[in-house]
Amino acid sequence: MRQRNVKNKMEIIANSSFVIQNAEEMIGNWSKVFSNNQPIYLEIGMGKGDFIIENAKRYPNINFIGIEKSASILALAIKKMDGLDLDNLRLIHLDAMDISKVFHHEIDKIFLNFSDPWPKERHEKRRLTSSTFIQKYDDIFKNNKIIEMKTDNQKLFEYSLISLNKNAYRITEISLDLHHSDIPYNIMTEYEKKFSSQNNNIYYVKVEK
Repeated sequence: MRQRNVKNKMEIIANSSFVIQNAEEMIGNWSKVFSNNQPIYLEIGMGKGDFIIENAKRYPNINFIGIEKSASILALAIKKMDGLDLDNLRLIHLDAMDISKVFHHEIDKIFLNFSDPWPKERHEKRRLTSSTFIQKYDDIFKNNKIIEMKTDNQKLFEYSLISLNKNAYRITEISLDLHHSDIPYNIMTEYEKKFSSQNNNIYYVKVEK
């Protein structure tokens, strides 16, 4: 889906109190960023922020970090946060490929919501559930490794289940139609709201290792 360019995006990112500008310098010290030892949950590809903002509001005893590689999309998320007082939420302008430069054994859960499916076989390594990325995730998890994924793309979902299984993750929750399941407390992303309104199935899985 093509996104409009936000002309002053870099200025918005630079001036936001929610954005960590020197993220690589924080590696191993993210608890100090939040000034507490609460769990840290990471959303990779946070989009316009609906999911992570609502999570931070509902769960003040959990720290949330959202990363987004598109400066324009990140700027749009920041605009939604004007006037919000959320000490447990931070954002990073970052390509997911570089997460190992920013985190090291300090993340408690990862969210992958409506990631780019990269359908062509030659682009497999770009999928956020490829072994390339899963191995990076293993290096940034603190103790137990927990990943939650949502998508409307059946082929990506099937691929992800196989890839996660190959990397020794076990399924603890799964739904082939999340919005008609008994899985509680679902917080929708902006894409999820749109896809659901079009009667698209939403696939969900939670895995642990």
